[in-house]
Amino acid sequence: MRELWVPLSGAIAQQRNVETIANNVANINTPGFKRDQVVFKEYLAALEKGGDQQGIDLPQKEWKPEDFYRSYNAEDSFVKVDGSYTVHEQGQLAQTGNFFDNALSGPGFYEVLTPNGVRFSRNGAFSISNDGKLVTDQGFLVLSKDAPPIATADGKLNLATAPESRAINIGTGKFSVSLDGEVFNGQNKVGDLALTEFNDIHALRKEGNNLFINPDQKNIKVGESKTSVHQGFVEQSNVNAVGEMSNLINANRNFESIQRVIKTYDTMSAKAVNEISKF
Repeated sequence: MRELWVPLSGAIAQQRNVETIANNVANINTPGFKRDQVVFKEYLAALEKGGDQQGIDLPQKEWKPEDFYRSYNAEDSFVKVDGSYTVHEQGQLAQTGNFFDNALSGPGFYEVLTPNGVRFSRNGAFSISNDGKLVTDQGFLVLSKDAPPIATADGKLNLATAPESRAINIGTGKFSVSLDGEVFNGQNKVGDLALTEFNDIHALRKEGNNLFINPDQKNIKVGESKTSVHQGFVEQSNVNAVGEMSNLINANRNFESIQRVIKTYDTMSAKAVNEISKF
C-alpha cells in the first residue's frame, strides 16, 4: 500500500494550492491585498541512490518476476507543499475622489494598532471614530510617526513612545494628506502618517484581515522613505483575475486527476484481493 502515498501526497499538495488560489480570487476587490503563491517540493528516492539510473540493469541470474520491476524506490517518492509566500507587487491605483481613501505607492505600509498590538497594512480606506481619531475601516487606530528606535546594549530596539499615544486626532470635518503623509485638518497639521518600510519585506507574516506582522524590529528600515500617499485613490489588489481563475481551473483538474488515480489503484487492489481469494 505504500505506492498509494505518491498520488495521495500530490492530492494533499494540490488541495492546499486550490485553497490558496481560491483565497486570492476571493480578495480580488480587497484594497491593498497581496496575493499568495504556493511552492511545491518533490522528493525522489532515486536521487539519493546516486549513479546512473538510466542504464540497463539485467540481473545475472535466473530471472524472477520481481526482476522485471525496477522502481528504484520510486514508490517512496512524494510531493509536498514546501511553503507559501506573498507576492508584494504594487497594485494599480484607482481614483475614487473620496478623501477617506488613501493609497500607497511604493514599498511602505501603514502602522495600525490592533488588540493584538501594532500591525502593518496597505489598506488605506480610513474613517474617523466617534472621538475624532483616524481609524481603518475595521476601527483600528492609524498611527503617526514615532521617534527613531533606541538601540539597547543587548542589540534590541525599543520604541520611544507607546503606540496609543501616536493616534492621529482629526477632530471633525474633512482632512487632507500630502504625498509625504502629512495630515492636515484645514491649515493645521495634526500628524504624520507612519509609512514603514522593511529591509526584508518577505519576512512579514500575514495575520488575516489584510494585516501583516513584523517578527523582528531590526527588519524596519531606517532612512528616507520611498513611499508616497495618494489621497482620493485606493490601491487595488495585485490579483490578476483572469490568471488566477485559470490557475484555479488547472489546480482543480489536477486534483481531480489525482483522485481518479487513487480510485483506480483502490479498485485494482480490491480486485487483486478478490482474485487471490479464489485460489
